[in-house]
Amino acid sequence: MLESLFRPKSVAVIGASTKELSIGNRILKNLQDFEFKGPIYPINPKADEVRGIKAYKSIMEVPDGIDVVHMVIPAKFVPQAMADCGQKGVKNVIINSGGFSETGPEGEAIETDFLEQARQYGIRVFGPNCQGIINSDPDIRAYCNFTFTKPDVGFISIVALSGGVAEVIHQGFSQMGVGTRIYASNGNACDVTIPEIIAYLGNDDGTRVIVTYVEGLRDPERFMQVATAVAAKKPVLAMKAGRTQEGAKAAASHTGGLAKEDIATDLIFKKAGILNFSDEGELIQAAAAFATQPIPAGNRVGIITNTGGPAVIATDILVDAGLELPPLSDKTAKVLKETLYPEASVNNPVDVLATGTAAHYRACMDAMMVDDNFDCVFINFVTPFFVDTESIAKEIAEVNKQQRKPMVCNLMTDRRQWTETVRILQDAGVPCFALPGEAARAMAALVKYHRIQKRDSGTVKNYPEIEAQPAMEIVKNACKAGRKMLSAEETYQILDLYGIPAADWRLVSHVDEAVAAADTIGYPVVIKADAESIVHKSDMGAVALNLADDNAVQAAVNEMQANFSAAELRFFIQKYQPGGLEVIVGAKAEEGLGHALMFGMGGIYVEVLKDVVFNLTPVSDAEAREMIASIRMAPLLKGVRGQKGIDCEAVIDMIQRISKLVGDLPHIQELDLNPVMAFEDRVVVVDARIVL
Repeated sequence: MLESLFRPKSVAVIGASTKELSIGNRILKNLQDFEFKGPIYPINPKADEVRGIKAYKSIMEVPDGIDVVHMVIPAKFVPQAMADCGQKGVKNVIINSGGFSETGPEGEAIETDFLEQARQYGIRVFGPNCQGIINSDPDIRAYCNFTFTKPDVGFISIVALSGGVAEVIHQGFSQMGVGTRIYASNGNACDVTIPEIIAYLGNDDGTRVIVTYVEGLRDPERFMQVATAVAAKKPVLAMKAGRTQEGAKAAASHTGGLAKEDIATDLIFKKAGILNFSDEGELIQAAAAFATQPIPAGNRVGIITNTGGPAVIATDILVDAGLELPPLSDKTAKVLKETLYPEASVNNPVDVLATGTAAHYRACMDAMMVDDNFDCVFINFVTPFFVDTESIAKEIAEVNKQQRKPMVCNLMTDRRQWTETVRILQDAGVPCFALPGEAARAMAALVKYHRIQKRDSGTVKNYPEIEAQPAMEIVKNACKAGRKMLSAEETYQILDLYGIPAADWRLVSHVDEAVAAADTIGYPVVIKADAESIVHKSDMGAVALNLADDNAVQAAVNEMQANFSAAELRFFIQKYQPGGLEVIVGAKAEEGLGHALMFGMGGIYVEVLKDVVFNLTPVSDAEAREMIASIRMAPLLKGVRGQKGIDCEAVIDMIQRISKLVGDLPHIQELDLNPVMAFEDRVVVVDARIVL
């Protein structure tokens, strides 16, 4: 439990300084200015008082029962100070100082030392090299932090390793006039972790929405476990750094090459039900909406506006995000035609005109709140000088307090002049945005969270007929031999053991055997040169397609023997499968998480189109179906302009079988089935490779 850390009853500062421009002084000032409810104990052996507060020579001299101690002292003194805190019975230590594991071996040794002391005495350590925490709860008012943003009371909690980004986000809320609840930036995180803080915030009744920023996950499995549980109860909004880095450069397969370095984090967010943002502004705006609005029951939005253009902008963004603008019900249309100006546009959007009054806005809001055609309400509100905007704001505020449906407002005004209008909306918790796009994206985030909460988790099939043990033996023997890649024969044997359909095949060493195999399989056939040194066969001229007779087979084998000198060269003879749509199914190992499974358009175009999606294993039937529907060329899979669609259920089954396969065989680093020929009644693997 972190209760005493985030709700301290007393705080001491070891390293409290009389110098105004110092962290040891600033923390005391912040505690004073924020009106911390408990006693504050500066520790300074050379001063009688700091900032008017009695100072103590040592932590041993202060009264017992200290919840939080700040350490703002050089790293080399921290281990002894930690031991002193342990003897004093201190519960939590926030180490603001740097100079530990982030600096190298010497600092790491100091960190190990103070951690041993902390564990011996049961002290929880926040940091080191961190800002600290803030809790705006009126009963606590703890500003155990050296930053400068003094938050109003609110419902958004922020957790991040990076103090710089955390403060940028915090300042963003402050500039919007949106309050926050708990702020936590834990720096090196040697003890108290991000997942632990998120778990605490998940159980904090005062936190309605959690915002987090990550620069990598130290324990991705634990993070996903905690985040999944918390995101089911309240929205978790996240942003990941490093999105412009190149993909995995050393990957030998299509799957590895297409997976970004941060794909695992993105997939954790997706699997856990976290809303993922790539822009800090959008994250801040979405959190502001979640802080005060109920979650919508669907994606249908009604728009009320007193100016046309912004409503058009909002409509475009909302529709692009998957929201719908249904027509007004007959009842709503009748009421509004009787209430609004005759020139008003009684459609969706409803345009009450620039001269629209408070009564007009209220009539629209009341009607939409009871109209079953709408799940949420979007308001465009420009503040003309010839309208009583304060009365309009009061009506919006009153409807917002009812909390019947979520509502966001695009408030287009000069905040320096219409101060009272702004204040009325702010005090009522109406999420107001300066631009229609900002408001629309915040509304879209509310709807997206609704979709996440209502999504079908599906079923992960077990497939009792699968023969896993022989497949494990194949992989085990290859690992013992020190091989990094399975042969074609081994790969296709594993596919067969897992019930994954592949084109009929034979593996041979000579021309005569190739002809015999082709005769048995039946023409036309494909021949592929098979050796560990031959990776991308098409690129290397190691594939011959649509061979119709014995002569064609002989010619192809002879040419490959001339072109490739590998001692282990063999020939893979396979039934030719023309006419299907080429797709790809693959998997890439993610440390601590199993595998990222991939589906998309395959064949030679996979690197060009990059029309693929990923999901973490195990993949359920519902997740597999979502993967298929998520690629850009999904309409092709259903059939367009007279072309037949593919057997999507067979693809779903294949994805789940591959999910099971890589789960059973964790030594698989990468797996590629490319292409898989997809027909209207079946799917067939025609090329496969497995890297260990």
